[in-house]
Amino acid sequence: MATTLVPIELPEWAWQRAEIREALRKRDMGAVFRHVQQYSGASQGRIAIAVAMTQARVNEVVNGRREITRLDVFERIADGLNMPDDARHLLGLASSRHTTSGGRAFDLAAFPEVVRVYPTQAAASADIRQLAVSAHELDVLAVRGLGLIGLKDSLLRSSLSRPEGENVPRVRVLLLDPDSPALAVRAAEIGESAESLAGGVQLAEARLRELSDACDLQVYRYTMHPTWRIIRLDGTMFVSAFDAGWEGHESAAYKVMETPSGPLYRGFQRMFASMIDTGRRTV
Repeated sequence: MATTLVPIELPEWAWQRAEIREALRKRDMGAVFRHVQQYSGASQGRIAIAVAMTQARVNEVVNGRREITRLDVFERIADGLNMPDDARHLLGLASSRHTTSGGRAFDLAAFPEVVRVYPTQAAASADIRQLAVSAHELDVLAVRGLGLIGLKDSLLRSSLSRPEGENVPRVRVLLLDPDSPALAVRAAEIGESAESLAGGVQLAEARLRELSDACDLQVYRYTMHPTWRIIRLDGTMFVSAFDAGWEGHESAAYKVMETPSGPLYRGFQRMFASMIDTGRRTV
C-alpha cells in the first residue's frame, strides 16, 4: 500500500529567518533540512516521508554527500515541507497557493512556455551565450547592466560584434534612471550608495556607446522601481527577479519560449515595449 505523504508544518516565523532564506536562495537543501529539524523537531525519517525520499538519501543531503539539482525534486521538497510562497520563490519555484478557475494549483514552471528553470544567471550563461551569437533582436531590461552588456567581458558583449556579412543585431537596453527616486530605493535594498549605483548606470551607458557601430543600438532610461530582469533573444526570454538583499543575477532565471497563445512571453514583451515608449533615450 502506498505511503500517504503528510507535509511538515513549520511556524511561519521560521521561514522568515535569515539563515533559512539564505539556504533557500543558494538551494542548499542540506541546510534547509537541518533548519527544518531544528524548528519543527522532525527527524530525518519524518522529513524523508514528507518529501518522498529514503532516510538514507536525506542523511546524505544533510551531511553534504549529495546535492539536489532537479526541479521536480525541489518541487517535491517544497510541497513536503509546506513552504509558503515567498520561500518557494527564493528556491526559484512558482507560487503554489493561487488557484485557477478550475481549482488547480497555479504553477509558473508548469506553463508550456517555461522550458527550464536555472538557480542563477551563471547557470544559464552558456545557454544565453549560445542563443545570443545568432540572435537578430536582443532586448535587455536591467538596473545598470554592466554584467550583462556594459563591460567588455560581460555576458552578451562578445555576441554583438560579428564578422562582416553577418546580420547586424537590433539591440534595445533599458537601464534605471540615475536621477529617479527609484534608484536610491534600489541602492538601499542592496546596501550600496546611490552615488555608486548611479555611477554604474552612467558607466554602462558610456560603454554601450562604443557598440553603436557594431549593432543597431538603442539605450533608454526608465524610472519605475526595478522588479524584473529580462534578456530577450528573438523568441526566447530569460526572466529573473530583483528583490531586497540580492541583485538580478543571483535570482533564479526562467527560460520562457514564445508560443502562439502563451501569456507569459507576450506579457513580458508588452511590458518591455511600454517601458521603451515611456523611457528617455540616451544612446
